[in-house]
Amino acid sequence: MRIPRIYHPESITVGSQIALSDDAANHVGRVLRMTTGQQVQLFDGSNQVFDADIIQADKKSVRVSVQRATLDDRESPLHIHLGQVMSRGEKMEFTIQKSIELGVSLITPLFSERCGVKLDAERLNKKIQQWQKIAIAACEQCGRNQVPVIRPAMDLEAWCAEQDDGLKLNLHPRASQSINTLPLPVERVRLLIGPEGGLSADEIAMTARYQFTDILLGPRVLRTETTALTAITALQVRFGDLG
Repeated sequence: MRIPRIYHPESITVGSQIALSDDAANHVGRVLRMTTGQQVQLFDGSNQVFDADIIQADKKSVRVSVQRATLDDRESPLHIHLGQVMSRGEKMEFTIQKSIELGVSLITPLFSERCGVKLDAERLNKKIQQWQKIAIAACEQCGRNQVPVIRPAMDLEAWCAEQDDGLKLNLHPRASQSINTLPLPVERVRLLIGPEGGLSADEIAMTARYQFTDILLGPRVLRTETTALTAITALQVRFGDLG
């Protein structure tokens, strides 16, 4: 069996014995039915991986003994901050999962005029927590050892107004530039992806006031979740570590 990769939310030291988080213990003890003496690999966001032996396991709790640490930096040299106007249902979860696999560094869910998601504060907070768990699971699966943060949801203009010394990009179907025509080098990108109905004319004008550059991905109209992943892939190929 492949050795499971497990995220631990606290700093790990070699030689220590630690109890896995409730979610991790449930996965290891109840889902995988692992037992004493088997191995797991832990990571804590420090760009290290830790080999550990299970020393106690049942359906409610798992304790491990940390044996060794290895530096394992898999982060892209390109820092991408994704501002994604929230989409309905599983589309947002899909976008978060796949963008993290592709190397996005930070994600901010956004509200816009045509955003189809209407949530009260309590439900929105639960969504953010759920999306953070999806981010953790994506890192466990794809081999990343730093977990991107899912920030609290923001209004579109407030996000656009934040200070950022990186390249600011907005996808626009009538833009004259493409990712391939952007000048090198680029180390930081703030990438805005609009809702399923697109940004309004006023919102597009607003992004221009905050020095966002309009770019075109191609001749076809893409769904919001396809747009995000296509743009991230193109950016990673040109400026990051894909291809």
